[in-house]
Amino acid sequence: MTEAADNARDAWSVSPTGCALLGMLSGGDELSGYDIKKWFNWTIRFFYSSPAYSQIYSELKRLEQQGLVTSRVDAGIRSRRMYQITDSGLAAVTKWANEEPVEPPTLKHNPLLRVIFGHLMNPGRLREILTAHVAHVEQMHRAAATEARWTGEEPAWSYARLALRWSEDYYAAERDLALQMIKDLDEVDEIFAKGGEEGTKFPVRDYWYEVERRIAAEDDQT
Repeated sequence: MTEAADNARDAWSVSPTGCALLGMLSGGDELSGYDIKKWFNWTIRFFYSSPAYSQIYSELKRLEQQGLVTSRVDAGIRSRRMYQITDSGLAAVTKWANEEPVEPPTLKHNPLLRVIFGHLMNPGRLREILTAHVAHVEQMHRAAATEARWTGEEPAWSYARLALRWSEDYYAAERDLALQMIKDLDEVDEIFAKGGEEGTKFPVRDYWYEVERRIAAEDDQT
């Protein structure tokens, strides 16, 4: 490993998206920003948000300023800038993959956020939202299954296929959970209605603090 690569292992400042770009370039081939965006859309979008072109090019520019990638203009039929990883870039992304802490996933589930505030929803609106969510995750499930199938013949994509198969199972489970939630809506509506006006205030401050105390007591016993 070169001296520059050794230095990169000790001093580098790259965002998670930048690390993903370095990972894509780690195979050694030159890629354009368009190529990278396509790869995001083919695979990574199933489990990590796909950046806009503007963000990709901004990240690539920062990576080049740090000496982690190089670029050249390919003056072909359609002029484009091609990027290639450097020894320092490979050392940096290898360090990230092996040594940097892995943060837990952050879930921002907008349909479920509407569910928890279902007492504010107009009649039938929550069912519409969940039905649309089922359609979305079913589309993602089919797309992930297709991508996983097409990566099966290329050994270099073995790990990508593993991630895609996980994505396929994830969206299938998400679909089934949403369908079950739709089935449960009638029962929940009925239970909520029984509380009357006084029994359905949300949230009830004293109730939540009492729950917190009970949970703390359970934790002390384990």
